[in-house]
Amino acid sequence: MRTLRSLYTTAAAASMLAVTLPASAQQLSIATGGTGGVYYPIGGGFAEMINNHIEGAQATAEVTGASVENMGLIMRGDADLALALADTVYQAYTGTDDFEGRQIENIRALASVYPNAVQLVTLAESDIESIADLAGKRVSVGAPGSGTELNARALLEANGVSYSDFTPQRLNFNETADAIRDGDIDAGFWSVGPPTSSILNLAATRDIRLISLSDEEVANAQAEEEVFAPYELAAGMYDGMDEAVQTIGIPNVLVVNSDMDEELAYQLTQLLFENTDELIAVHPAANDTTVKFTMDSTPVPLHPGALRYFEETGAEIPDRLRP
Repeated sequence: MRTLRSLYTTAAAASMLAVTLPASAQQLSIATGGTGGVYYPIGGGFAEMINNHIEGAQATAEVTGASVENMGLIMRGDADLALALADTVYQAYTGTDDFEGRQIENIRALASVYPNAVQLVTLAESDIESIADLAGKRVSVGAPGSGTELNARALLEANGVSYSDFTPQRLNFNETADAIRDGDIDAGFWSVGPPTSSILNLAATRDIRLISLSDEEVANAQAEEEVFAPYELAAGMYDGMDEAVQTIGIPNVLVVNSDMDEELAYQLTQLLFENTDELIAVHPAANDTTVKFTMDSTPVPLHPGALRYFEETGAEIPDRLRP
């Protein structure tokens, strides 16, 4: 997929870097996820970009329990930026589903960065061929407080499978890979930008199989969660993966608190889209970091600073993204 080319001249970009940031913006915390997923390298890569390009700002990527936990960190001001799955962000913003009774109205988006793919992995020797075959098995559904668990549960319940049908384990990505390799569990879910390091490492040591969803299972999942979309994992993505695998994808959103300084939000958004090649060098998932993907996929309103950037680029901004 093509990366977004610079929409400003070099001189304009240079003038952006010369702006002095407010004192409150000097130290920035980026809430990510576990080290075995994509959030941590993407967050670390963006932190490095901030440190290299925005004068006076220093950013660090923080290991967290991922999407659900990250919403609370943004709400409380314990993190300045966070990555989270679109369904989690939408539920938090609207106070629905897992966030019923604890709505977080001060969430704003800077961008949608890349789509996650729900990846169900088992050993090649396993008799698991579909999600229905998870019955009676030991299955990792993701770390507690993670978007992976929200996605796994929504996918399963939409297709008539509940946690009572199998033995759920709540493990992070690295723990899930280790448990599959060691035979401690039969299968595990990842909701992450592919390819992800923990599955790559597992595939390098054991023969694995990724479970494909049927057209009906994808349609059922979309009926359950409007942010789900059909997604194809390309053949050869992991060792031993000879055929493409059909699954569902969910956008990942870079969010901030609505109280963030407008100029800072503007600079962060500009930095992300005008230096996307630096993020792609960290992880190929950033190939999907485009203005169009943000306009099409973001589930909550944009921060005014981000909105100003997109207006200057001439983007066609949907009404739902305006605060």
